[in-house]
Amino acid sequence: MDGFERRREQKKKDILRAALALFIENGVQKVSIAEIAKEAKVSQVTIYNYFDSKENLINLVFKLYVDQIWDEMKVLLSSDLPYEEKIKQMISFEKNMANQSMNNVFFQDLLEDYATGQSYVEEVYLKEGLPLLIDFVNDGKNQGYIDPTLSNEAILFYLQMFQEYLGQENVVQMVLPFSEDLTKIFFYGISGKKED
Repeated sequence: MDGFERRREQKKKDILRAALALFIENGVQKVSIAEIAKEAKVSQVTIYNYFDSKENLINLVFKLYVDQIWDEMKVLLSSDLPYEEKIKQMISFEKNMANQSMNNVFFQDLLEDYATGQSYVEEVYLKEGLPLLIDFVNDGKNQGYIDPTLSNEAILFYLQMFQEYLGQENVVQMVLPFSEDLTKIFFYGISGKKED
């Protein structure tokens, strides 16, 4: 990649990061291309040259955000932390995401995109998340944190039911206040952790 291409790619990254910051702060619909251009220190024409439309830019910002979140989750799941610590961090992660999401229009926009069933979140989950989740479940079974008599198929079916429910209109907003509890129920059941 020559110097021109590197500068071009850096500008695109700067625009995406500026758009993400503004979207998180104000929501997707309230941010104009002019505001993004000002924040990224480029012209509006440059944004249209790189992204064609605000809709394309929004989709790429959603992808950037999902990739950032997924990268954090991959690091956690593939870390050498003890299994129970991974669970605790996943619960904490869910809690932080829910707290961020509660009154933030950007997260509502992202979740509406997810609810379409055609979202990048779904694509990442199917291609990368699912295999890693199966490995995580198998590891939990081997270490005694997940009931080894449960089939992976049943666990995945349970997750799929939950996903489909989240895809229904207005459900995500109802679920956000207790997403941490739902994560705990997934890992510990309604009877809680077994005492040794």
